[in-house]
Amino acid sequence: MSKFLVLYKSDTTAREQIANGTPEQAQAGMDAWMQWFGKAGDAIVDGGSPVDGGEIGGYSILQADSREALDAVLEGHPHLQIGTIEVAEFLAMPGM
Repeated sequence: MSKFLVLYKSDTTAREQIANGTPEQAQAGMDAWMQWFGKAGDAIVDGGSPVDGGEIGGYSILQADSREALDAVLEGHPHLQIGTIEVAEFLAMPGM
């Protein structure tokens, strides 16, 4: 099983999205994420967090048997409504 760093990128920072959204938009967004978390199930190692990092608005750490299997988990991800997703596979550390 491989682990992957999933970065959520957007033209609007996470801080701006949080500050400018209505309570209804925030709830709808959270509901969409929770639905996706339920679908992703055991693929989630760390659900992550929003971050204040410019175009990178947040991250998750996921696991899957292959990149193709991970792509299936990410299909329909709620972040794709507002931005893009970048994925990097963790490399095995020699001697660890």
